Amino acid sequence: MSSKIWHVKTSTPNSLRLYLIRHGETEWSLSGRHTGRTDIPLTQNGESEARELGKRLWDIPFAHVLTSPLKRALQTCELVGLDKVPEIETDLAEWDYGDYEGQRSADIHKERPDWNIYRDGCPRGEMPEQISDRVDRLIARLRKLDGNIALFSHGQVGGVLAVRWIRLAVAEAQHFTLGTASLSIFSFDPHHPGVPVIALWNAVSH
Repeated sequence: MSSKIWHVKTSTPNSLRLYLIRHGETEWSLSGRHTGRTDIPLTQNGESEARELGKRLWDIPFAHVLTSPLKRALQTCELVGLDKVPEIETDLAEWDYGDYEGQRSADIHKERPDWNIYRDGCPRGEMPEQISDRVDRLIARLRKLDGNIALFSHGQVGGVLAVRWIRLAVAEAQHFTLGTASLSIFSFDPHHPGVPVIALWNAVSH
């Protein structure tokens, strides 16, 4: 795959560009188990995915590198190997699944056939309005920054970050799935600098 896919050119006066990176494969992501606050490492394949992604990002100058405090994101950040000391950002942590931690959607649907996390949230975990507030708080801080910002995070909170960036409701995040060790880029419309856009979504190098 050509590395050109990772460089989305814009001419906007607003130079803020967010590079959202989902962590590499884990045993639970492979099996479809909801992994919120359970702190598990990458698989060997997940480590390889992260290193491969790093080859596509090495020549991009980053002003800041922010990472979820969870091991799988930290490990991905380390293996990608950006030339910047990472900063821990707790708001990049994955959705708190509460009672649904470690369960598969198929298992949850046996008891709640119409369950949708983006609409219903998780008992004794985070509800949609809570994660929306968390992500909005993060976006407000990010918009005070400038340049290229790398964000190492997770699948479902990453989807919420995408929809809130373009000012959609959390429920729309069900349409924004992310693969492991994927890259997405958020920026602004070059012709309308006040309009946030998704310039690249769910690009993978593996």
